[in-house]
Amino acid sequence: MTASDKVRIQLSDQKLRDSVPQDLYTEEYFLTACEGYDEFKTSEGQQLSRRLKAAFEIAAIEPGMKVLDVGCGRGEILRHCAQLGAHAYGIDYAVVAVNMSQEIVAGTLDAPGKTGVAQSDAKKLPFPSGSFDRVLMFDVVEHLYPWELHEALLEVQRVMKPNGRFIVHTAPNVWYDRYAYPIVRAFRILLGQGEKYPANPRAFLVNHNQDVHVNEQSMVSMRRTLEKAGFQSKVWLDSPPQGRQNPMMIDLMRFAVFKLPPFRWFFEREVFAVAWKK
Repeated sequence: MTASDKVRIQLSDQKLRDSVPQDLYTEEYFLTACEGYDEFKTSEGQQLSRRLKAAFEIAAIEPGMKVLDVGCGRGEILRHCAQLGAHAYGIDYAVVAVNMSQEIVAGTLDAPGKTGVAQSDAKKLPFPSGSFDRVLMFDVVEHLYPWELHEALLEVQRVMKPNGRFIVHTAPNVWYDRYAYPIVRAFRILLGQGEKYPANPRAFLVNHNQDVHVNEQSMVSMRRTLEKAGFQSKVWLDSPPQGRQNPMMIDLMRFAVFKLPPFRWFFEREVFAVAWKK
């Protein structure tokens, strides 16, 4: 065996190891930790969470479009596509997600659009080239190791129509976790609220993310990652509204860090992208 053969085998073995285990994506995860679970449980997918709704509106789904939802999770995005008259297909590599999505789309038989769900790896999409007007990847990027994400994006580009659009939402902004979160945590500790802000930002709000988040992005890295896969893109940041009243000083500080560059590049928590073929 040559040295190059050994290197190739080592790389192959590394790829086999670097994937989030499927069994971490349980029904409990989708109903207690995965983005939008509150809205899903109260409306059976009829309502979308704020950020899922924002990402879905960017896709500008129209009747007759063919839409692919990569990592379809519970299936509510498929339901909304079908209700708009688009033909929506979802894939997920977690068996639990496929089952949940199939239950949801079973309730869309009277919708004007068709739906379908299949178990599949995002790195090998079971569709012909040039099939879809829209490909959606909502809250999936952060679950794929860099090598996996690159291969998945190559597949997305393959199955998109020449004039198709690829819509991405991923969170958190990795610059927030690395640089802004320690400042926020220190400030909250001073206010006596440190118990809500663990040292590991992946454990903030959703402890499960320590196990399944492996590849958070910044605005810059997301754009570079898309470019390496052959896309042109527009990438931007956003943050959820706080929904509470603060003293004027804190509101002024929040305005500075969330609205003014360069601070906002570090404090905004969500990354959105629209991409198209070069």
